[in-house]
Amino acid sequence: MGWLGLDDTDSLNGGCTTEVLFQLLNDLPENVSFSNPRLVRLWPFAQRRTRGNAAVAVELITEDEEGLLTHLDAWWNQHIVSLKGEIGASDHSDRTQYPADPGMVWINEAMNDEVFYNSAVSSEIQLSELPPVTRQWGGNGRIGATAAILWPATRCTYEAIAWRKENSEGSRQLDEEALALVEDLDDTFLCRNPKLGTSLLAPRGNSPVLFGIRAWSKDGAQQALGILDNGKDTEPTKGALVFQTNQATGDHLGKPIEAVVRSKSILKKGHVVLETSEGQWMAFRQSHKVALLSQWLIEGDIILGNGLRDDKNVLHLELLRVKQSMTERKRPRCKVCNRSMKSMGKNQGLRCKKCNQTSTRGWVEVERFAPFDDWVQPPPSSRRHLSKPLEDR
Repeated sequence: MGWLGLDDTDSLNGGCTTEVLFQLLNDLPENVSFSNPRLVRLWPFAQRRTRGNAAVAVELITEDEEGLLTHLDAWWNQHIVSLKGEIGASDHSDRTQYPADPGMVWINEAMNDEVFYNSAVSSEIQLSELPPVTRQWGGNGRIGATAAILWPATRCTYEAIAWRKENSEGSRQLDEEALALVEDLDDTFLCRNPKLGTSLLAPRGNSPVLFGIRAWSKDGAQQALGILDNGKDTEPTKGALVFQTNQATGDHLGKPIEAVVRSKSILKKGHVVLETSEGQWMAFRQSHKVALLSQWLIEGDIILGNGLRDDKNVLHLELLRVKQSMTERKRPRCKVCNRSMKSMGKNQGLRCKKCNQTSTRGWVEVERFAPFDDWVQPPPSSRRHLSKPLEDR
């Protein structure tokens, strides 16, 4: 018995590491069985990531480890080595793309390493930092493969993934009635974008995945898979697996950070840069409520935030809350008609332009109320795979 990990077999031109694992499991010798396939998301700013930066692992059970390793050697050479060097260009990002550099790892005992895993979901890991393993193949993909094996899985969710048949082209066909049934299940989550009403189950881009259904339990994922896979208008699939995952666990985040706003810049597209006592924080327009709340902030406000820091140490906000807001200095309102009073000139007091009421009070401190009372996070379509929904905190 042992664990096999795999990563970095895809590119933006196509492919998917989950599908490669599915094919590998279908080709296992008769004296080998498998259990507990897992899909583990890692640090989303990793330099060599393709898309969602996920690795896979699975428990393999056999009495003939030597025979299994001989089989894995042959399978690696026949099916995975040729994937090395695949590279694709992005049509929506100027981020540098790197050629696929597959890696596979075998550890012949059950083990976990919480320290290594926590580093892998929150920072860049180098090949030189990998712990010793029983057998390894390939290059950079060994990082994700090792992290997927060593994930402690103290918190987890599940995802049922189905793959399209070979040579399938065009838009993915999913039965609408089955989609509605899956969405209504108590155990599924992030099935539909509540703002746009569009499905979140089918991936975008060139991927062999037909759909992925997220659920809080394995049974819930299996039930949803059966409903959608058997839907009348769902296209035929090559196969499916239910993965144990670290998605929606919040494993990548530490404790919230308290900071004082020093300054704020609103960029052209609606992104917000906050200079705080704890460094630079960033709220992207797509984060919706997070960006709106960031735009409202002024110097001196005390806020709580959480997110990951990128390779430039900028905190990308995933959660934001106002702890204490500064008052705002404004002109007093007219006591007669309630309009804002205007200055009549230096040292000449104020006058209401509507009723000519005057006042000697130059300024008043007005309490500000945040547009949101509690924590806010991006909408489902803009959240990280690892982000835990607020309603489940």
